[in-house]
Amino acid sequence: MKTIITTSLAVALAMSVALPANAQISERTIRIANGVAEDHPVGDGVDAMTQCVDEATGGAWTINAFWSSSLGDDLQSAQSLRSGTLEMVISSTSPLVAIEPALGVFDLPFLLSSAEEADALLDGEFGTYMADMMPEHNLVNLAYWENGFRNLSNSVRPVESLEDFEGMRVRVMQNNIFLDTFQTLGTNATPMAFGEVFTALETGAIDAQENPYVTIDTSRFYEVQDYVSNTRHAYTPFMVLFSKPIFDTYSEEEQQILFDCAIVGRDAQREASRALSDESLQRIIDAGVEVNDISDEAMAEIRQAVAGVYERSADSIGADVIERVNAELAAIRGQ
Repeated sequence: MKTIITTSLAVALAMSVALPANAQISERTIRIANGVAEDHPVGDGVDAMTQCVDEATGGAWTINAFWSSSLGDDLQSAQSLRSGTLEMVISSTSPLVAIEPALGVFDLPFLLSSAEEADALLDGEFGTYMADMMPEHNLVNLAYWENGFRNLSNSVRPVESLEDFEGMRVRVMQNNIFLDTFQTLGTNATPMAFGEVFTALETGAIDAQENPYVTIDTSRFYEVQDYVSNTRHAYTPFMVLFSKPIFDTYSEEEQQILFDCAIVGRDAQREASRALSDESLQRIIDAGVEVNDISDEAMAEIRQAVAGVYERSADSIGADVIERVNAELAAIRGQ
């Protein structure tokens, strides 16, 4: 971690944060909350963003990052942003469904098939459309970073078919779409804050959880899990959110610095995430965890089993949102 600062970052720093000579820059301290450990690729993004901010403000801003939910879980931190008592949080979209239900679109099972497809969707018109919903909730989305494709880990058995999910006690994020998806698959789905997961796995309160490889690695879930199955059942992005009450006190130049440097951080974070994903998988294997793929035939059966989640989620997400994302994905795929 913290090694992927490439020439692309240097170019971005030089080009994206050029400001007029009379730019209005005040001294500021920005606290960033997030739920992951510091050695997660989010740390690379924060480092790149901090370097960008330092250069753009001439050192007038201080960035303080708080890791592993030390300021509260993602939803609690987002609520602090809304009230203006915290500046920034880097949060998975999933907990934020409690604030903006339309964000549940990113939780729909098997919506995205590749990182490149995700980038095109998030950095295009649909990403802007979703970001434009946030100011109504006193939040400003500065950029989308990568959380990645989620895979299932457990301490019961390898998941190789639909039947293997049956009865497994799976921690899911605290939203109804993940709950519906895993209940439909036959598990005993248990909503739980991320910060509680390791202990719940360690004590046997739950059997399983689902997260990207990097999170399974950096959270050391391999110490309390025996199997990882490559389900790739969801791709959930991070949103880099800023408090709108605080954002509105910034000058236009300062607001632009936030947007520009969050994009610089995005590029570094995505690069780190993709480079580290394979490394994380290898560390999981080296720790003695059994990793398995799922056959195309079995995956087709699993996808078919959860297809109804889309229809059941239409009222909460908005049928228009689902129609819009499907239309944009069709265009991205050239369909």
